[in-house]
Amino acid sequence: MKSEFSASNFVRISVINWALTLPLLILFAWPYYYAARELGLDLSFRYIGAFMFAMPFLLTIIHGHVTMALGSIHRYRYYEWLSTKPYTFGLFFHPTLVKTRFRLIFLLVSLLFLPFGFALGV
Repeated sequence: MKSEFSASNFVRISVINWALTLPLLILFAWPYYYAARELGLDLSFRYIGAFMFAMPFLLTIIHGHVTMALGSIHRYRYYEWLSTKPYTFGLFFHPTLVKTRFRLIFLLVSLLFLPFGFALGV
């Protein structure tokens, strides 16, 4: 009998999360990109801001996927497993990414790009 806490299950969760990353990033980034374009922001500011705007939503969905797969009580096991694999599955994982405070700050910083970029005429 296989446990839901097995390495193969963690690999499956990780592969699904990686597969969801690009589509979700594009899905959440495009509204910011078009809003920044309408405000006349420089192309580099549009891309950086759109990435920063999309990341909190993306991380929330991915975190929710882990929670649904393992349960809120046991999701820490998956994050511990990721931190033991820093050069493969946990390549871009840092424990801070699952903190709500980090995601909110990232969102607010991206939204601050809009008025400051517009005011600076970038």
